[in-house]
Amino acid sequence: MWQFIKFTFAAIIGTMVGLGLLFFVMIGIFGAIAASSGSETVAITANSVLHLNLNTIIKERVAENPLEDFDLPSELATATGGIGLFDLKAAIKKAQNDDNIKGIYLETGMVSAGFATLQEVRESLVEFKKSKKFIYTYSDIYGENSYLLASVADKIFLYPQGVMEFNGFYSERMFYTNAMAKIGIKPEIFRVGEFKSAVEPFLVDKMSPASRLQTESYLNSIYEYFLKNISESRNISVEELKNIAGKMSIRNAGEMLQAKLVTDTAYYDQVETELKKASGVEEKDKIKFISLKKYMKVPDANAKFNATKVAVIVGEGTIVDGNGGEDDIGGDKIAAEIRKARNDENIKAIVLRINSGGGSALASDKMWREVMLTKGKKPIIASMGDYAASGGYYMAMACDTIVAQPNTITGSIGIFALIFSAQELITDKMGFTFDGVKTGNFADIDGFIHRGFTEPEKAVLQQSVNQGYEDFTGKAARGRKMNLDSLKRIAGGRVWTGEQAQSLGLVDELGNFERAVAIAVKAAGLKEGEYNLKYYPQQQSFVEKILKTGETSLKENALQKEMGQMYPLYKEMQRLKAMQGLQARIPYYEVIK
Repeated sequence: MWQFIKFTFAAIIGTMVGLGLLFFVMIGIFGAIAASSGSETVAITANSVLHLNLNTIIKERVAENPLEDFDLPSELATATGGIGLFDLKAAIKKAQNDDNIKGIYLETGMVSAGFATLQEVRESLVEFKKSKKFIYTYSDIYGENSYLLASVADKIFLYPQGVMEFNGFYSERMFYTNAMAKIGIKPEIFRVGEFKSAVEPFLVDKMSPASRLQTESYLNSIYEYFLKNISESRNISVEELKNIAGKMSIRNAGEMLQAKLVTDTAYYDQVETELKKASGVEEKDKIKFISLKKYMKVPDANAKFNATKVAVIVGEGTIVDGNGGEDDIGGDKIAAEIRKARNDENIKAIVLRINSGGGSALASDKMWREVMLTKGKKPIIASMGDYAASGGYYMAMACDTIVAQPNTITGSIGIFALIFSAQELITDKMGFTFDGVKTGNFADIDGFIHRGFTEPEKAVLQQSVNQGYEDFTGKAARGRKMNLDSLKRIAGGRVWTGEQAQSLGLVDELGNFERAVAIAVKAAGLKEGEYNLKYYPQQQSFVEKILKTGETSLKENALQKEMGQMYPLYKEMQRLKAMQGLQARIPYYEVIK
């Protein structure tokens, strides 16, 4: 009895101490938020250098994080980290016309972004150089994605013992077929199109010939465009770059310098000296660096208020039913945003910014419907990011004009349904049995989980997928003003790059986000200075996001402790569960630099 009282008392004291500590931590956090949220005035002086540290993930948009400089737990840091593409591009443009900014110090580090996103940043940097201001970059290591940005710089410095990865692109995927067979789970797959290979990891243990064909096609297209950019910036022929990559003939900093991939090898103090000279600062003085976060708070002298707006509706992530979350595209939420923009008299045009490999076919169709209702009332232009494929292409296909980067992944016009049956696991391995009565042949179709599908049930589901495909391709053909048979020849779930898609009629123009805005503005009859861009949906506040993340983190930690080594399997099953039902989704490819 005494032991019970002792342990109970200790638990109560421990809980009180923990709550007390949490209280003071939260007071500190919200105090910092209040301090950071105030009207901070950022003073910028002459001969300043904009410091762009891109050693992070670049997303379309990132909510302001007043605790960016604090040492947060990993879960919170991940939820609140990253750089917003639109913020980054706006800062570069503002710096181009800012007399106090002498140049940019660029750190590409281990930047995490797709190639179309990197192309957007690269083009902003190229435009910045028209001001005759300098761009210097320095790193210990350059990967191929980070080098795509670094190659723009006037001077590329590499640590004397630094390295560079320049050996070509590689695309790989994981196959689950054998693993699922071992645990007694059978995927039931219904699809249309030999190229709709998102389901292949559950059917086979290696890439099909069709999947290999399309992957080689789009991967080589992206690689050729990558080399073309590097060639133009470094004045090295594409053939020589291919030779360097194919033989992996550069293995140390000296060889990279000899190959003209870098300007010089240097230690940081030597780079500092170069930056001081370029920015007009005395050797004894410090460089006047200003970070992206602070520079965004410097008022833009050219900015003007306008009641007239061009709405930019941003959809990034997997397409899901309902409103979705911060990191995915809720079909109902984006449909509502398009509807509100259509009915807002102050909004004269809409740019639908898409960065998605697809997801729910139902959610995609809801957004398509709102685009169709908008056509003819206001210009609506699609701007494609890294991905606008499958359900992402579904969102775009009815727009007045579709603009993509040459290295955007798009197309993948196809439908599939993926449903898991655990008959072997439940009945054979675990020993459960089931029995019941029904009023019709299909009344117990939900029982597939423990008995598998009957042939008539499979026929019904395949017919549903076929109908979904006919609907998708029919709407795509009407939106692109193409003959249906011609559209189907390039559909079938096949993936294309933006450059390939333009030649096939799936994309109208190759260009960046600014090009899409320019088309929307012209179509609306607006002139420069007569409008402002307004981004939707409204982002969650920092407090809302951090509290939501904290709640999710607690749940995840509890599950991880309870499940132990089974937790990774649970996470993977949660991801697969989201794929059940009718899907318009791109294959799970990852380009490894």
